[in-house]
Amino acid sequence: MRNQLSPQFIVLTLAVGHYSVPAQPVLSVARSGNHPVLSWSTSNSNCILQCASSLATQDWSPVTHPVTTTINGKVAFTITNTAYANFYRLCNTTAGMVLIPAGSFTMGDSLDQTADAIPTLNVTVSAFYVDAKLIEYSQWQSVYDWATNQGYGFDYAGSGRAADQPAQTLDWWDAVKWCNARSQRAGLTPVYYSDAKFRQVYTNGEMTPYVNWATNGYRLPTEAEWEKAARGGASERRFPWGDTISETQANYYSAPELYSYDLGPAGFNAAYTNGVAPYTNPGGAFAANGYGLYDMAGNAWQWCWDWYGTPYAGGSNPRGAATGTDRILRGGAWFYNAYYERCANRGHNTPTVKSDTVGLRCVRGP
Repeated sequence: MRNQLSPQFIVLTLAVGHYSVPAQPVLSVARSGNHPVLSWSTSNSNCILQCASSLATQDWSPVTHPVTTTINGKVAFTITNTAYANFYRLCNTTAGMVLIPAGSFTMGDSLDQTADAIPTLNVTVSAFYVDAKLIEYSQWQSVYDWATNQGYGFDYAGSGRAADQPAQTLDWWDAVKWCNARSQRAGLTPVYYSDAKFRQVYTNGEMTPYVNWATNGYRLPTEAEWEKAARGGASERRFPWGDTISETQANYYSAPELYSYDLGPAGFNAAYTNGVAPYTNPGGAFAANGYGLYDMAGNAWQWCWDWYGTPYAGGSNPRGAATGTDRILRGGAWFYNAYYERCANRGHNTPTVKSDTVGLRCVRGP
């Protein structure tokens, strides 16, 4: 949709990213004297006003601290520049994300008596948004390119089998810095910092960053948040959908001879095997769980915030051990068998590891 308004010929585009969740925000245009006035509903609290000099670019920038007024449930922004016209859009920063409700759930399970999954604990988490799909390679590249032009330093450039398949070959440090870059590019406040007073955004090097949990930016999920999201509203099940797994439900390496709950067929998932690894799949290839999330079992491991420690903590909004050597990985991957795809399985590795089986998805506050 576009509208033109003389004398500045401001073109408005409405865009919300990859998905529309829940509904597209509406950006309206009117005139006040010789100035265009943009307005949108105050109910669009997760929307950011962005601008660009050309529709050909993918580099939309947030309108920094726009001077706005609010009246009758509408936010109004008056464009006062007299230079070249810009293109404007109202960008939903939770597009492609799903709201996970606040509440308690049972973390872990006693089905297989594995040490990492017991004892089960009652855990409460606050509401949060989570990406419905793993971060796709095209999305990774777009933010990565922007970030490196802004002074960010990554250990690895990342990779992907195709544009619509998971970004992988990135370590934990890359995932954390990428979250910050995604936040800044969208006009949100970053979560990770190099100093305890939250003045220096974490953009380079390898350090344990300071976390401002109160900001509105993107971040890695805590282990508790990840497991609640993976379970889709249910407890005491091996997988997001039930207690057995087959290659019609997830992308993994099937070994029915090892596990009675693995229904196969044996080997790599034939739908995604072409002789050249990695054998990842596009997001949305399998059914979503009860919360509408894809690939919470299989496809690619997902980095979490927490240091690995045993047993994991219960209570309210647990954030893992204070220190450690390994960071948590959850969800299993295309290369791993059914045991590792379970909701309660706790993968872990050093934050420096990079692999074509490891990717990420982000969360952010409501």
